[in-house]
Amino acid sequence: MNFPRRHILRLAIGTAALPAFTRIAAAETYPARPVTLIVPFAPGALNDIVARLLSNGMGASLGQPLVVENVAGADGTIATNRVVRAPPDGYTLIVGNWNTQVANRLIYSLPYDMVKDFEPVMLLPSAPMVLIARKTIPANNLGEFIAWLKANPDKATMGTAGVGSPPHMLALLFRQQTDTRFGMIPYRGAGPAMQDVIGGQIDATFITVAPALPQIASGSIKVFGLTADKRMAAAPNIPTMDEAGLQGFYFSYWSGLFAPRDTPKEIVAKIGAAAVAAMRDPTARQKLDTQAFVVPASDQQTPQALSALQNAEIAKWSPIIKQAGIKPN
Repeated sequence: MNFPRRHILRLAIGTAALPAFTRIAAAETYPARPVTLIVPFAPGALNDIVARLLSNGMGASLGQPLVVENVAGADGTIATNRVVRAPPDGYTLIVGNWNTQVANRLIYSLPYDMVKDFEPVMLLPSAPMVLIARKTIPANNLGEFIAWLKANPDKATMGTAGVGSPPHMLALLFRQQTDTRFGMIPYRGAGPAMQDVIGGQIDATFITVAPALPQIASGSIKVFGLTADKRMAAAPNIPTMDEAGLQGFYFSYWSGLFAPRDTPKEIVAKIGAAAVAAMRDPTARQKLDTQAFVVPASDQQTPQALSALQNAEIAKWSPIIKQAGIKPN
């Protein structure tokens, strides 16, 4: 059947316009069903804690429940690959963190692009770390610890949570900035490494603040500095690394909310607004403060801030990882 030229033109225009209309309609009605919030690590991990603290508040704002699903394995790459392949409709999100959004792309050959294949939604609470040491170490502050390391090259040991983990990366950065030499002992997590610091099997490690506080208070370990630019309310007596004498030694084990690439901006905005509301909830805020998390400032609660942080962290850690020749296990 032959159609007049003007009918064919109208049909083509209508067909081209349909996807945009569909996206707008989807954004207006979103969410119409529960949203899956994927955590790329096992229950109890830092981003799992953040996800569970914020999911109820976000669900209340969105009018649909957020179902937290732990998809552990392969240093978070299994979960991130699943989200990359999910429809960009706002129903599958990931609570990524420094490992999944920065370190993995510098260590592994990935089937996706960690920057281009995701839409940043919101910077979530972060956790600084502390440098702790066995209580019998012959040093009482950071300066004395560095001096002891220099006087005993290759004799000290520092625990890590495995290749590419934040304690591993911080040990590398510390070794570089202090011009010291020491061995690194990999563990299956930061907790077991701290236990061996307490037991005196290794000399030191980096760990997030909350699990270290009871041991610091009991005198089971020494603490030499906090990897933040200012002291924390949860640990006011711990000096920053700056204050302890090592300038510019900052690290925050941050987490962020990401969606698959091409998720409509209207949906991203709705999810972000729900996350902001959840972080402002007094009950959630109190729990975050108790566990020594740092909630980002209001001007940092944007997709642009999360994107800028991710790119800055990639630029910072890329030469360190390259110089160290880190390879996956």
